[in-house]
Amino acid sequence: MSDDLELHDFDGVTRLFPLPNFVMFPHVVKPLHIFEERYRQMTRDALDSDSLLTIVLLKPHSEEEYAGEPEIHDTACLVRIINDQRLPDGKFNILVRGLCRLRIEAEIPTSKLYRIAQGWPMPDTAHPDSPSLRRALADGVRRWVPAQGQAIKQLQELLDDAPPLGSLVDILSFALPLAPELKQELLEELDIETRARKLIDALREGPEELPMPRERPKFPPDFSVN
Repeated sequence: MSDDLELHDFDGVTRLFPLPNFVMFPHVVKPLHIFEERYRQMTRDALDSDSLLTIVLLKPHSEEEYAGEPEIHDTACLVRIINDQRLPDGKFNILVRGLCRLRIEAEIPTSKLYRIAQGWPMPDTAHPDSPSLRRALADGVRRWVPAQGQAIKQLQELLDDAPPLGSLVDILSFALPLAPELKQELLEELDIETRARKLIDALREGPEELPMPRERPKFPPDFSVN
């Protein structure tokens, strides 16, 4: 088992990176551009220590509230910075890998520009692998991607790799252009079978019937199954 999965260097205190309309999942790799001063400080501190951050979805808020400390959800994703590029103007390009779900217990007062919290990893509730759920996921996702082109090829490669069911559901939940509220619901679900069934139900409704984010992201985005 890798150090990332063991989280041997995580002591329960985490740097918070709250983002609007973005839900991070375990098993996913995501590039991020860090430009706000508070998050530049957060990135520097992370790179100087354990390279860990927690990405958490902001609750609905006004533009004025964003500059302060708007409310956040209490289920988030602990990530590790696996690559970084420090730019001449002090900004960063970083690559993060989602490690696990994390329950935010309480925020900790700090003199830092960014927010800090106490939180603990939340393990999945595992079940024996379910070929029927895998088939239903594959059938559902095919309704969401073009029949030709790179997307369907990448989808087939993912299915052929046969990652664990929990990893597969997380990757698909991240990659598909679902509403952030639905993604957050899937992130909060610890039971793998229940999570898979919730995603299957959403996929059966079809992309034209579900509330969509303002911008439809590329499918699939760059991702990794660890």
